[in-house]
Amino acid sequence: MFNRIDRLRLIALLLWTLPVAALLPLGLLWLWQSGNLPWWLAALLGCSAAGYGFQFWLRRRDRRLLAGAATTPDAQWPPRSKAAWDAIEAMAEALRPVDWPLADGPRLSTLGRDALELVARVYHPQVERPLLELTLPHALLIIERACRDLRTEVTAQIPMSHRLTLGDLARAYRWKATAEHLLDLYRAGRLVFNPAGALLSEAWERLRRQSFNAAWSDLHRWLLQEYVRKVGYYAIELYSGRLTLTEAAPAAVTPASRGDLTQAAADADARADEPLRILVMGRANAGKSSLINALFGRLTAPADVVPDPTAGVVPYRLERAGLTAALVFDTPGCDSPDLTPKAQERLAGTADLVLWVTAAQRPDRQDERATLDRLRAHWAARPDHHPPPLLVAVSHIDLLRPPREWEPPYDLVNPQGAKATNIRAAVEAAATDLAVPAADAIPVCLAAGRVYNVADSLWAALLERQDQANRVRLLRCLDEHKRAEDWALLRRQLAGAGRFLARLPGRLLP
Repeated sequence: MFNRIDRLRLIALLLWTLPVAALLPLGLLWLWQSGNLPWWLAALLGCSAAGYGFQFWLRRRDRRLLAGAATTPDAQWPPRSKAAWDAIEAMAEALRPVDWPLADGPRLSTLGRDALELVARVYHPQVERPLLELTLPHALLIIERACRDLRTEVTAQIPMSHRLTLGDLARAYRWKATAEHLLDLYRAGRLVFNPAGALLSEAWERLRRQSFNAAWSDLHRWLLQEYVRKVGYYAIELYSGRLTLTEAAPAAVTPASRGDLTQAAADADARADEPLRILVMGRANAGKSSLINALFGRLTAPADVVPDPTAGVVPYRLERAGLTAALVFDTPGCDSPDLTPKAQERLAGTADLVLWVTAAQRPDRQDERATLDRLRAHWAARPDHHPPPLLVAVSHIDLLRPPREWEPPYDLVNPQGAKATNIRAAVEAAATDLAVPAADAIPVCLAAGRVYNVADSLWAALLERQDQANRVRLLRCLDEHKRAEDWALLRRQLAGAGRFLARLPGRLLP
């Protein structure tokens, strides 16, 4: 009975579409008889080429839009985080949409777990199952942040996504087989009654389907890549110490800097932002204290500025236009027993920028090079942190031969005369001896009444490296915030456990 009704409906459908289907062969016959068929074919090819070119342009534009909306790495990340991101990016680029259908939830969960494990492997290469090194609250936080950002991007990038429900997708999927069956019947009938029109329509349908499939494949790939990038991004944020469990803002000033500010000046504002920590190091009598004097731009009483040799590390608060408020630390000489190698490494680990002072007229820099190599090894052993930028101030250039000649300024690019030539040679020698780029070695004179090249070249070099120093400061502050958060969570958990144990006897007793 139902088969008979279906056949009758098919006959009715064919009778209704027969006049419309006959238009194409009759139109082609008329064009052939009137001699306009070649012109029509040329117009068809031209319009098809124009449409294909426009479609190709639209697809490239859509790809650029999707690429512009892609997740990018944070410029503040340290070297290990950048290596983890490179691995995530390689994983995202290798994804094939056919292997990861969006309707398969378990498969997508597996993909997210693979991204997490890839990042975990970078941070825990020696652990057999690095994913297990992730705490449960942090794993839930990564999924929460990734899904939140992906929701925002889908809403902003995909038209009508805010009106399309999961029920719509499920119903469309259920009707897909029925719709394809009816479409096949229609195409077969059209081929019988109108072969030319059917062939032309099939060609057009194939082109349209390829275009749709290509666009959907691009969108499918972008969604998968963004999912992997988002999960990887927040996993890197977590392992690098930037992702915290609480929403509390970090303290404006770390406890260590608050104490140093108090030591540097009694009226230091404790509510100020975290200062840059600039460490001045070098051999004894190289001019470290004189350099600090010159940085402040004023001469004060020696008792107020020059530290007592037995006082150890002395902080000074520096505020100058264009530079973030900073703490400048004067240290004992690297060749003196007042500052042990361990103490030097500890100081270097808390520094955002290092100013190394070396005397221009001294050829023996073996001790200085050994100290710098030890500090570089210390920084390299901390891939979760940026190494602080290092500037070398080559002091005592006024004592170079001829010693009695002093007529600044000196052009070191095209040196004229013995003094300028010797200054340039001394700067190049210092850069080579200390293994720093020549651009990071700045010649200065710090003698009273002869201060030279501090207010211009040295300050310009400091300002150029301020952004890099701020990245170091950010990670240092995040480390401090992470430690404070750990202690706060532990106190809260212990308090909660204590309240639970206190109520436990009352719950157990009838």
